[in-house]
Amino acid sequence: MTSLPDTLKLGTRGSPLAMTQANMVRDALIAAHKLAPRAIEIVPIKTSGDKIQDRALAEVGGKALWTKEIDRALEDGRIDFAVHSMKDVETIRPSGIAIAAMLERADVRDRLIGAESISAIAAGGRVGTSSPRRSAQILRARPDLEIVLFRGNVATRLEKLERGEADATLLAAAGLDRLGQAGIGHAVPVEQMLPAPSQGAVGIECLADRGALRAFLGAIDHATTHMCVAAERLLLEKLGADCRSPVAALALREAMGLWLRAELLSNDGREHVTGEAHFAIGDDAAVAELAASLLDRSPPALRALFTG
Repeated sequence: MTSLPDTLKLGTRGSPLAMTQANMVRDALIAAHKLAPRAIEIVPIKTSGDKIQDRALAEVGGKALWTKEIDRALEDGRIDFAVHSMKDVETIRPSGIAIAAMLERADVRDRLIGAESISAIAAGGRVGTSSPRRSAQILRARPDLEIVLFRGNVATRLEKLERGEADATLLAAAGLDRLGQAGIGHAVPVEQMLPAPSQGAVGIECLADRGALRAFLGAIDHATTHMCVAAERLLLEKLGADCRSPVAALALREAMGLWLRAELLSNDGREHVTGEAHFAIGDDAAVAELAASLLDRSPPALRALFTG
C-alpha cells in the first residue's frame, strides 16, 4: 500500500447489517489487493440515528443522523474510509468527502413480512414502517391500512412484528439477504413498489483529497452500480427531495445508456406522478429534465413535498 498506512481504519455504524457490509468491503479490498487481514481494521461508530429509535428521521435531523459522526471521524483522521448503505446517505454531501466506490448492487426489492402480498394484509391492518415512500406506496395500494412507526435495526423491527405491534412490515431484500435471512418474507415486484433511490447499494467514502486512497478503493468499484446510483441521487437533488419526500427511483443499465424510472407520491398515496427517461451515461441534463417533468405534472400539495 504505497503512500498508505500499514493499517487502514474502516468506519461503520455498529448495527449487525452495517458490520456485515463493512466486512464485505474489507474482504473485497483484501482480495483485490492481496493484503493480509490485519491491513484493514473495522472501527464501529455509534451514530445519532442508532441512538434515537422512537421518532421518524424527519423529526430529528434526517439522514445526516446516519453520517455526521462518521463524517467527523473521517475529517479528524480517526478513520481512513467509511462504508454506508447508500440509501441512508443524504443527497448533498460535504465537499471534502468523496464517494470513492460502490459494491455491486444487490436485490433492490422490498420484502413484505407478515403477509404473502399487499392484497393479503387483513382489512384495516397495520403496517409498520418509518419510510415515507413505503407508507405512501402501501396507502396508495391499500387506503384501508394503518401505518405505524417502526424504527430500529432488522432484528428490532422483526421483534416488534412478532409482538403484534403491526400485522406486516417491509424491509429491504438486500439487507435481509446479507444477514442470512433470505427466506424471510415475500419479495414485492418493482412494478408494484418501485424501490427507494440507491436501495441495495453499499458505498465507500473517503476524504476527497486522498488521491492514493481513492485509487485503492476504486479497485473494487462496480461501475454499473455506481453510475445507476449516481443517476438516482442526482434525481433526488434536482427534485429537492429530503427524508420527508415520498419518492421512488430505479436506474438500470441498457445498451445505449441508462433507463431511469421514478415516482413521486403524497404522504397518503392519493396523489402520485410517474415518469421515465432513457439517456446516455453522464447526461445530467436528461435527469434534470425528468425531475422538472415530474414536478411540473405534480399537484401543488405534492410538489410542496419536494423542491427543497
